[in-house]
Amino acid sequence: MSFYTSLSGLKSAQTDLSVISNNIANSETNGFKKSNSAFSDIIAASASSNPSTTTGVGSSVANITQDFSLGPVEQTGNALDALVNGEGFFTVVSPLSGETQYTRNGHFHPDADRFLVNDQGAQVQVYPVDATGAVSSTTLQSIQLPTSNAAGADYSGVSIGQRGEIVATFTDGTSETLGVIGLANFVAPTGLKQLGNATWSATGNSGTATYGQPGSNGYGNLLPGALERSNVDIAEELVSLITAQRNYQANAKAIDTATQVSQAIMNLRT
Repeated sequence: MSFYTSLSGLKSAQTDLSVISNNIANSETNGFKKSNSAFSDIIAASASSNPSTTTGVGSSVANITQDFSLGPVEQTGNALDALVNGEGFFTVVSPLSGETQYTRNGHFHPDADRFLVNDQGAQVQVYPVDATGAVSSTTLQSIQLPTSNAAGADYSGVSIGQRGEIVATFTDGTSETLGVIGLANFVAPTGLKQLGNATWSATGNSGTATYGQPGSNGYGNLLPGALERSNVDIAEELVSLITAQRNYQANAKAIDTATQVSQAIMNLRT
């Protein structure tokens, strides 16, 4: 029994090492959120067992939770970089699969078709606006940058404001609001499914997304010209790495000791 007990401890320690290693590997990934492992003990006993003599039979992984605390702010100065200073996720849609995804990485740029996309080519979702720049619909959609304005002046640039407004400028000195970035929030963000590339998708555990404009109804303002870095603390992860390593070594030593005891029993002479 001691072999299986220690083996479960080895597996738990290996999972902890894997989680910590993934955190460290993504310490420079913009918008990445670190994960933490939690473990629980296993007790095997019947209803008639004496509680005072019941022993545990190992450990198991209870859950691996994501930490969505705000990461360090990096000022980039790029007009299409934005950071959510508070609650909310940017919403993007993959043009290939049509899947809606959520991210904290606000590094955007136009693609070859002039759609505003992230580094993976997923299109940023915004609220449409009317001629005055006011939101005209609660249905999010992709945004395509114009080549000119109504007067025929050529497009010259685009920027993102604190309230999520995407403003295009033209060579005649005029500007036009093209849309307002929509932010998503969840009742239980720790239930989001990780997709890689610092993006997530909604699950039954996270609940469905609720949408709002930056700076309204509890959604964070945007910080233009900045990006949110990974919230991994290298010093903290290295300490956790040492702890997990010692845990692994201790369980391995327990197996070695159980082997020696078993060998001694088999070597007994009558």
